[in-house]
Amino acid sequence: MRYAFVAEHRPIFSVRAMCRCLRIHPSGFYAWLKKPLSKRAAEDVRQTELIKDAWEDSGKVYG
Repeated sequence: MRYAFVAEHRPIFSVRAMCRCLRIHPSGFYAWLKKPLSKRAAEDVRQTELIKDAWEDSGKVYG
């Protein structure tokens, strides 16, 4: 979750400053960026897209 925060706020703050404040290593953050999604996370993304498509196809009233 800390790495996601750093990734989201990269345009605003420097990575090194955020890592120092969050007490994480910048090298860990950059390794996290390069790491592919796990099978579970990839499946979650796929299912979320399917649900979003079904919701939009129903006129945004399904569910």
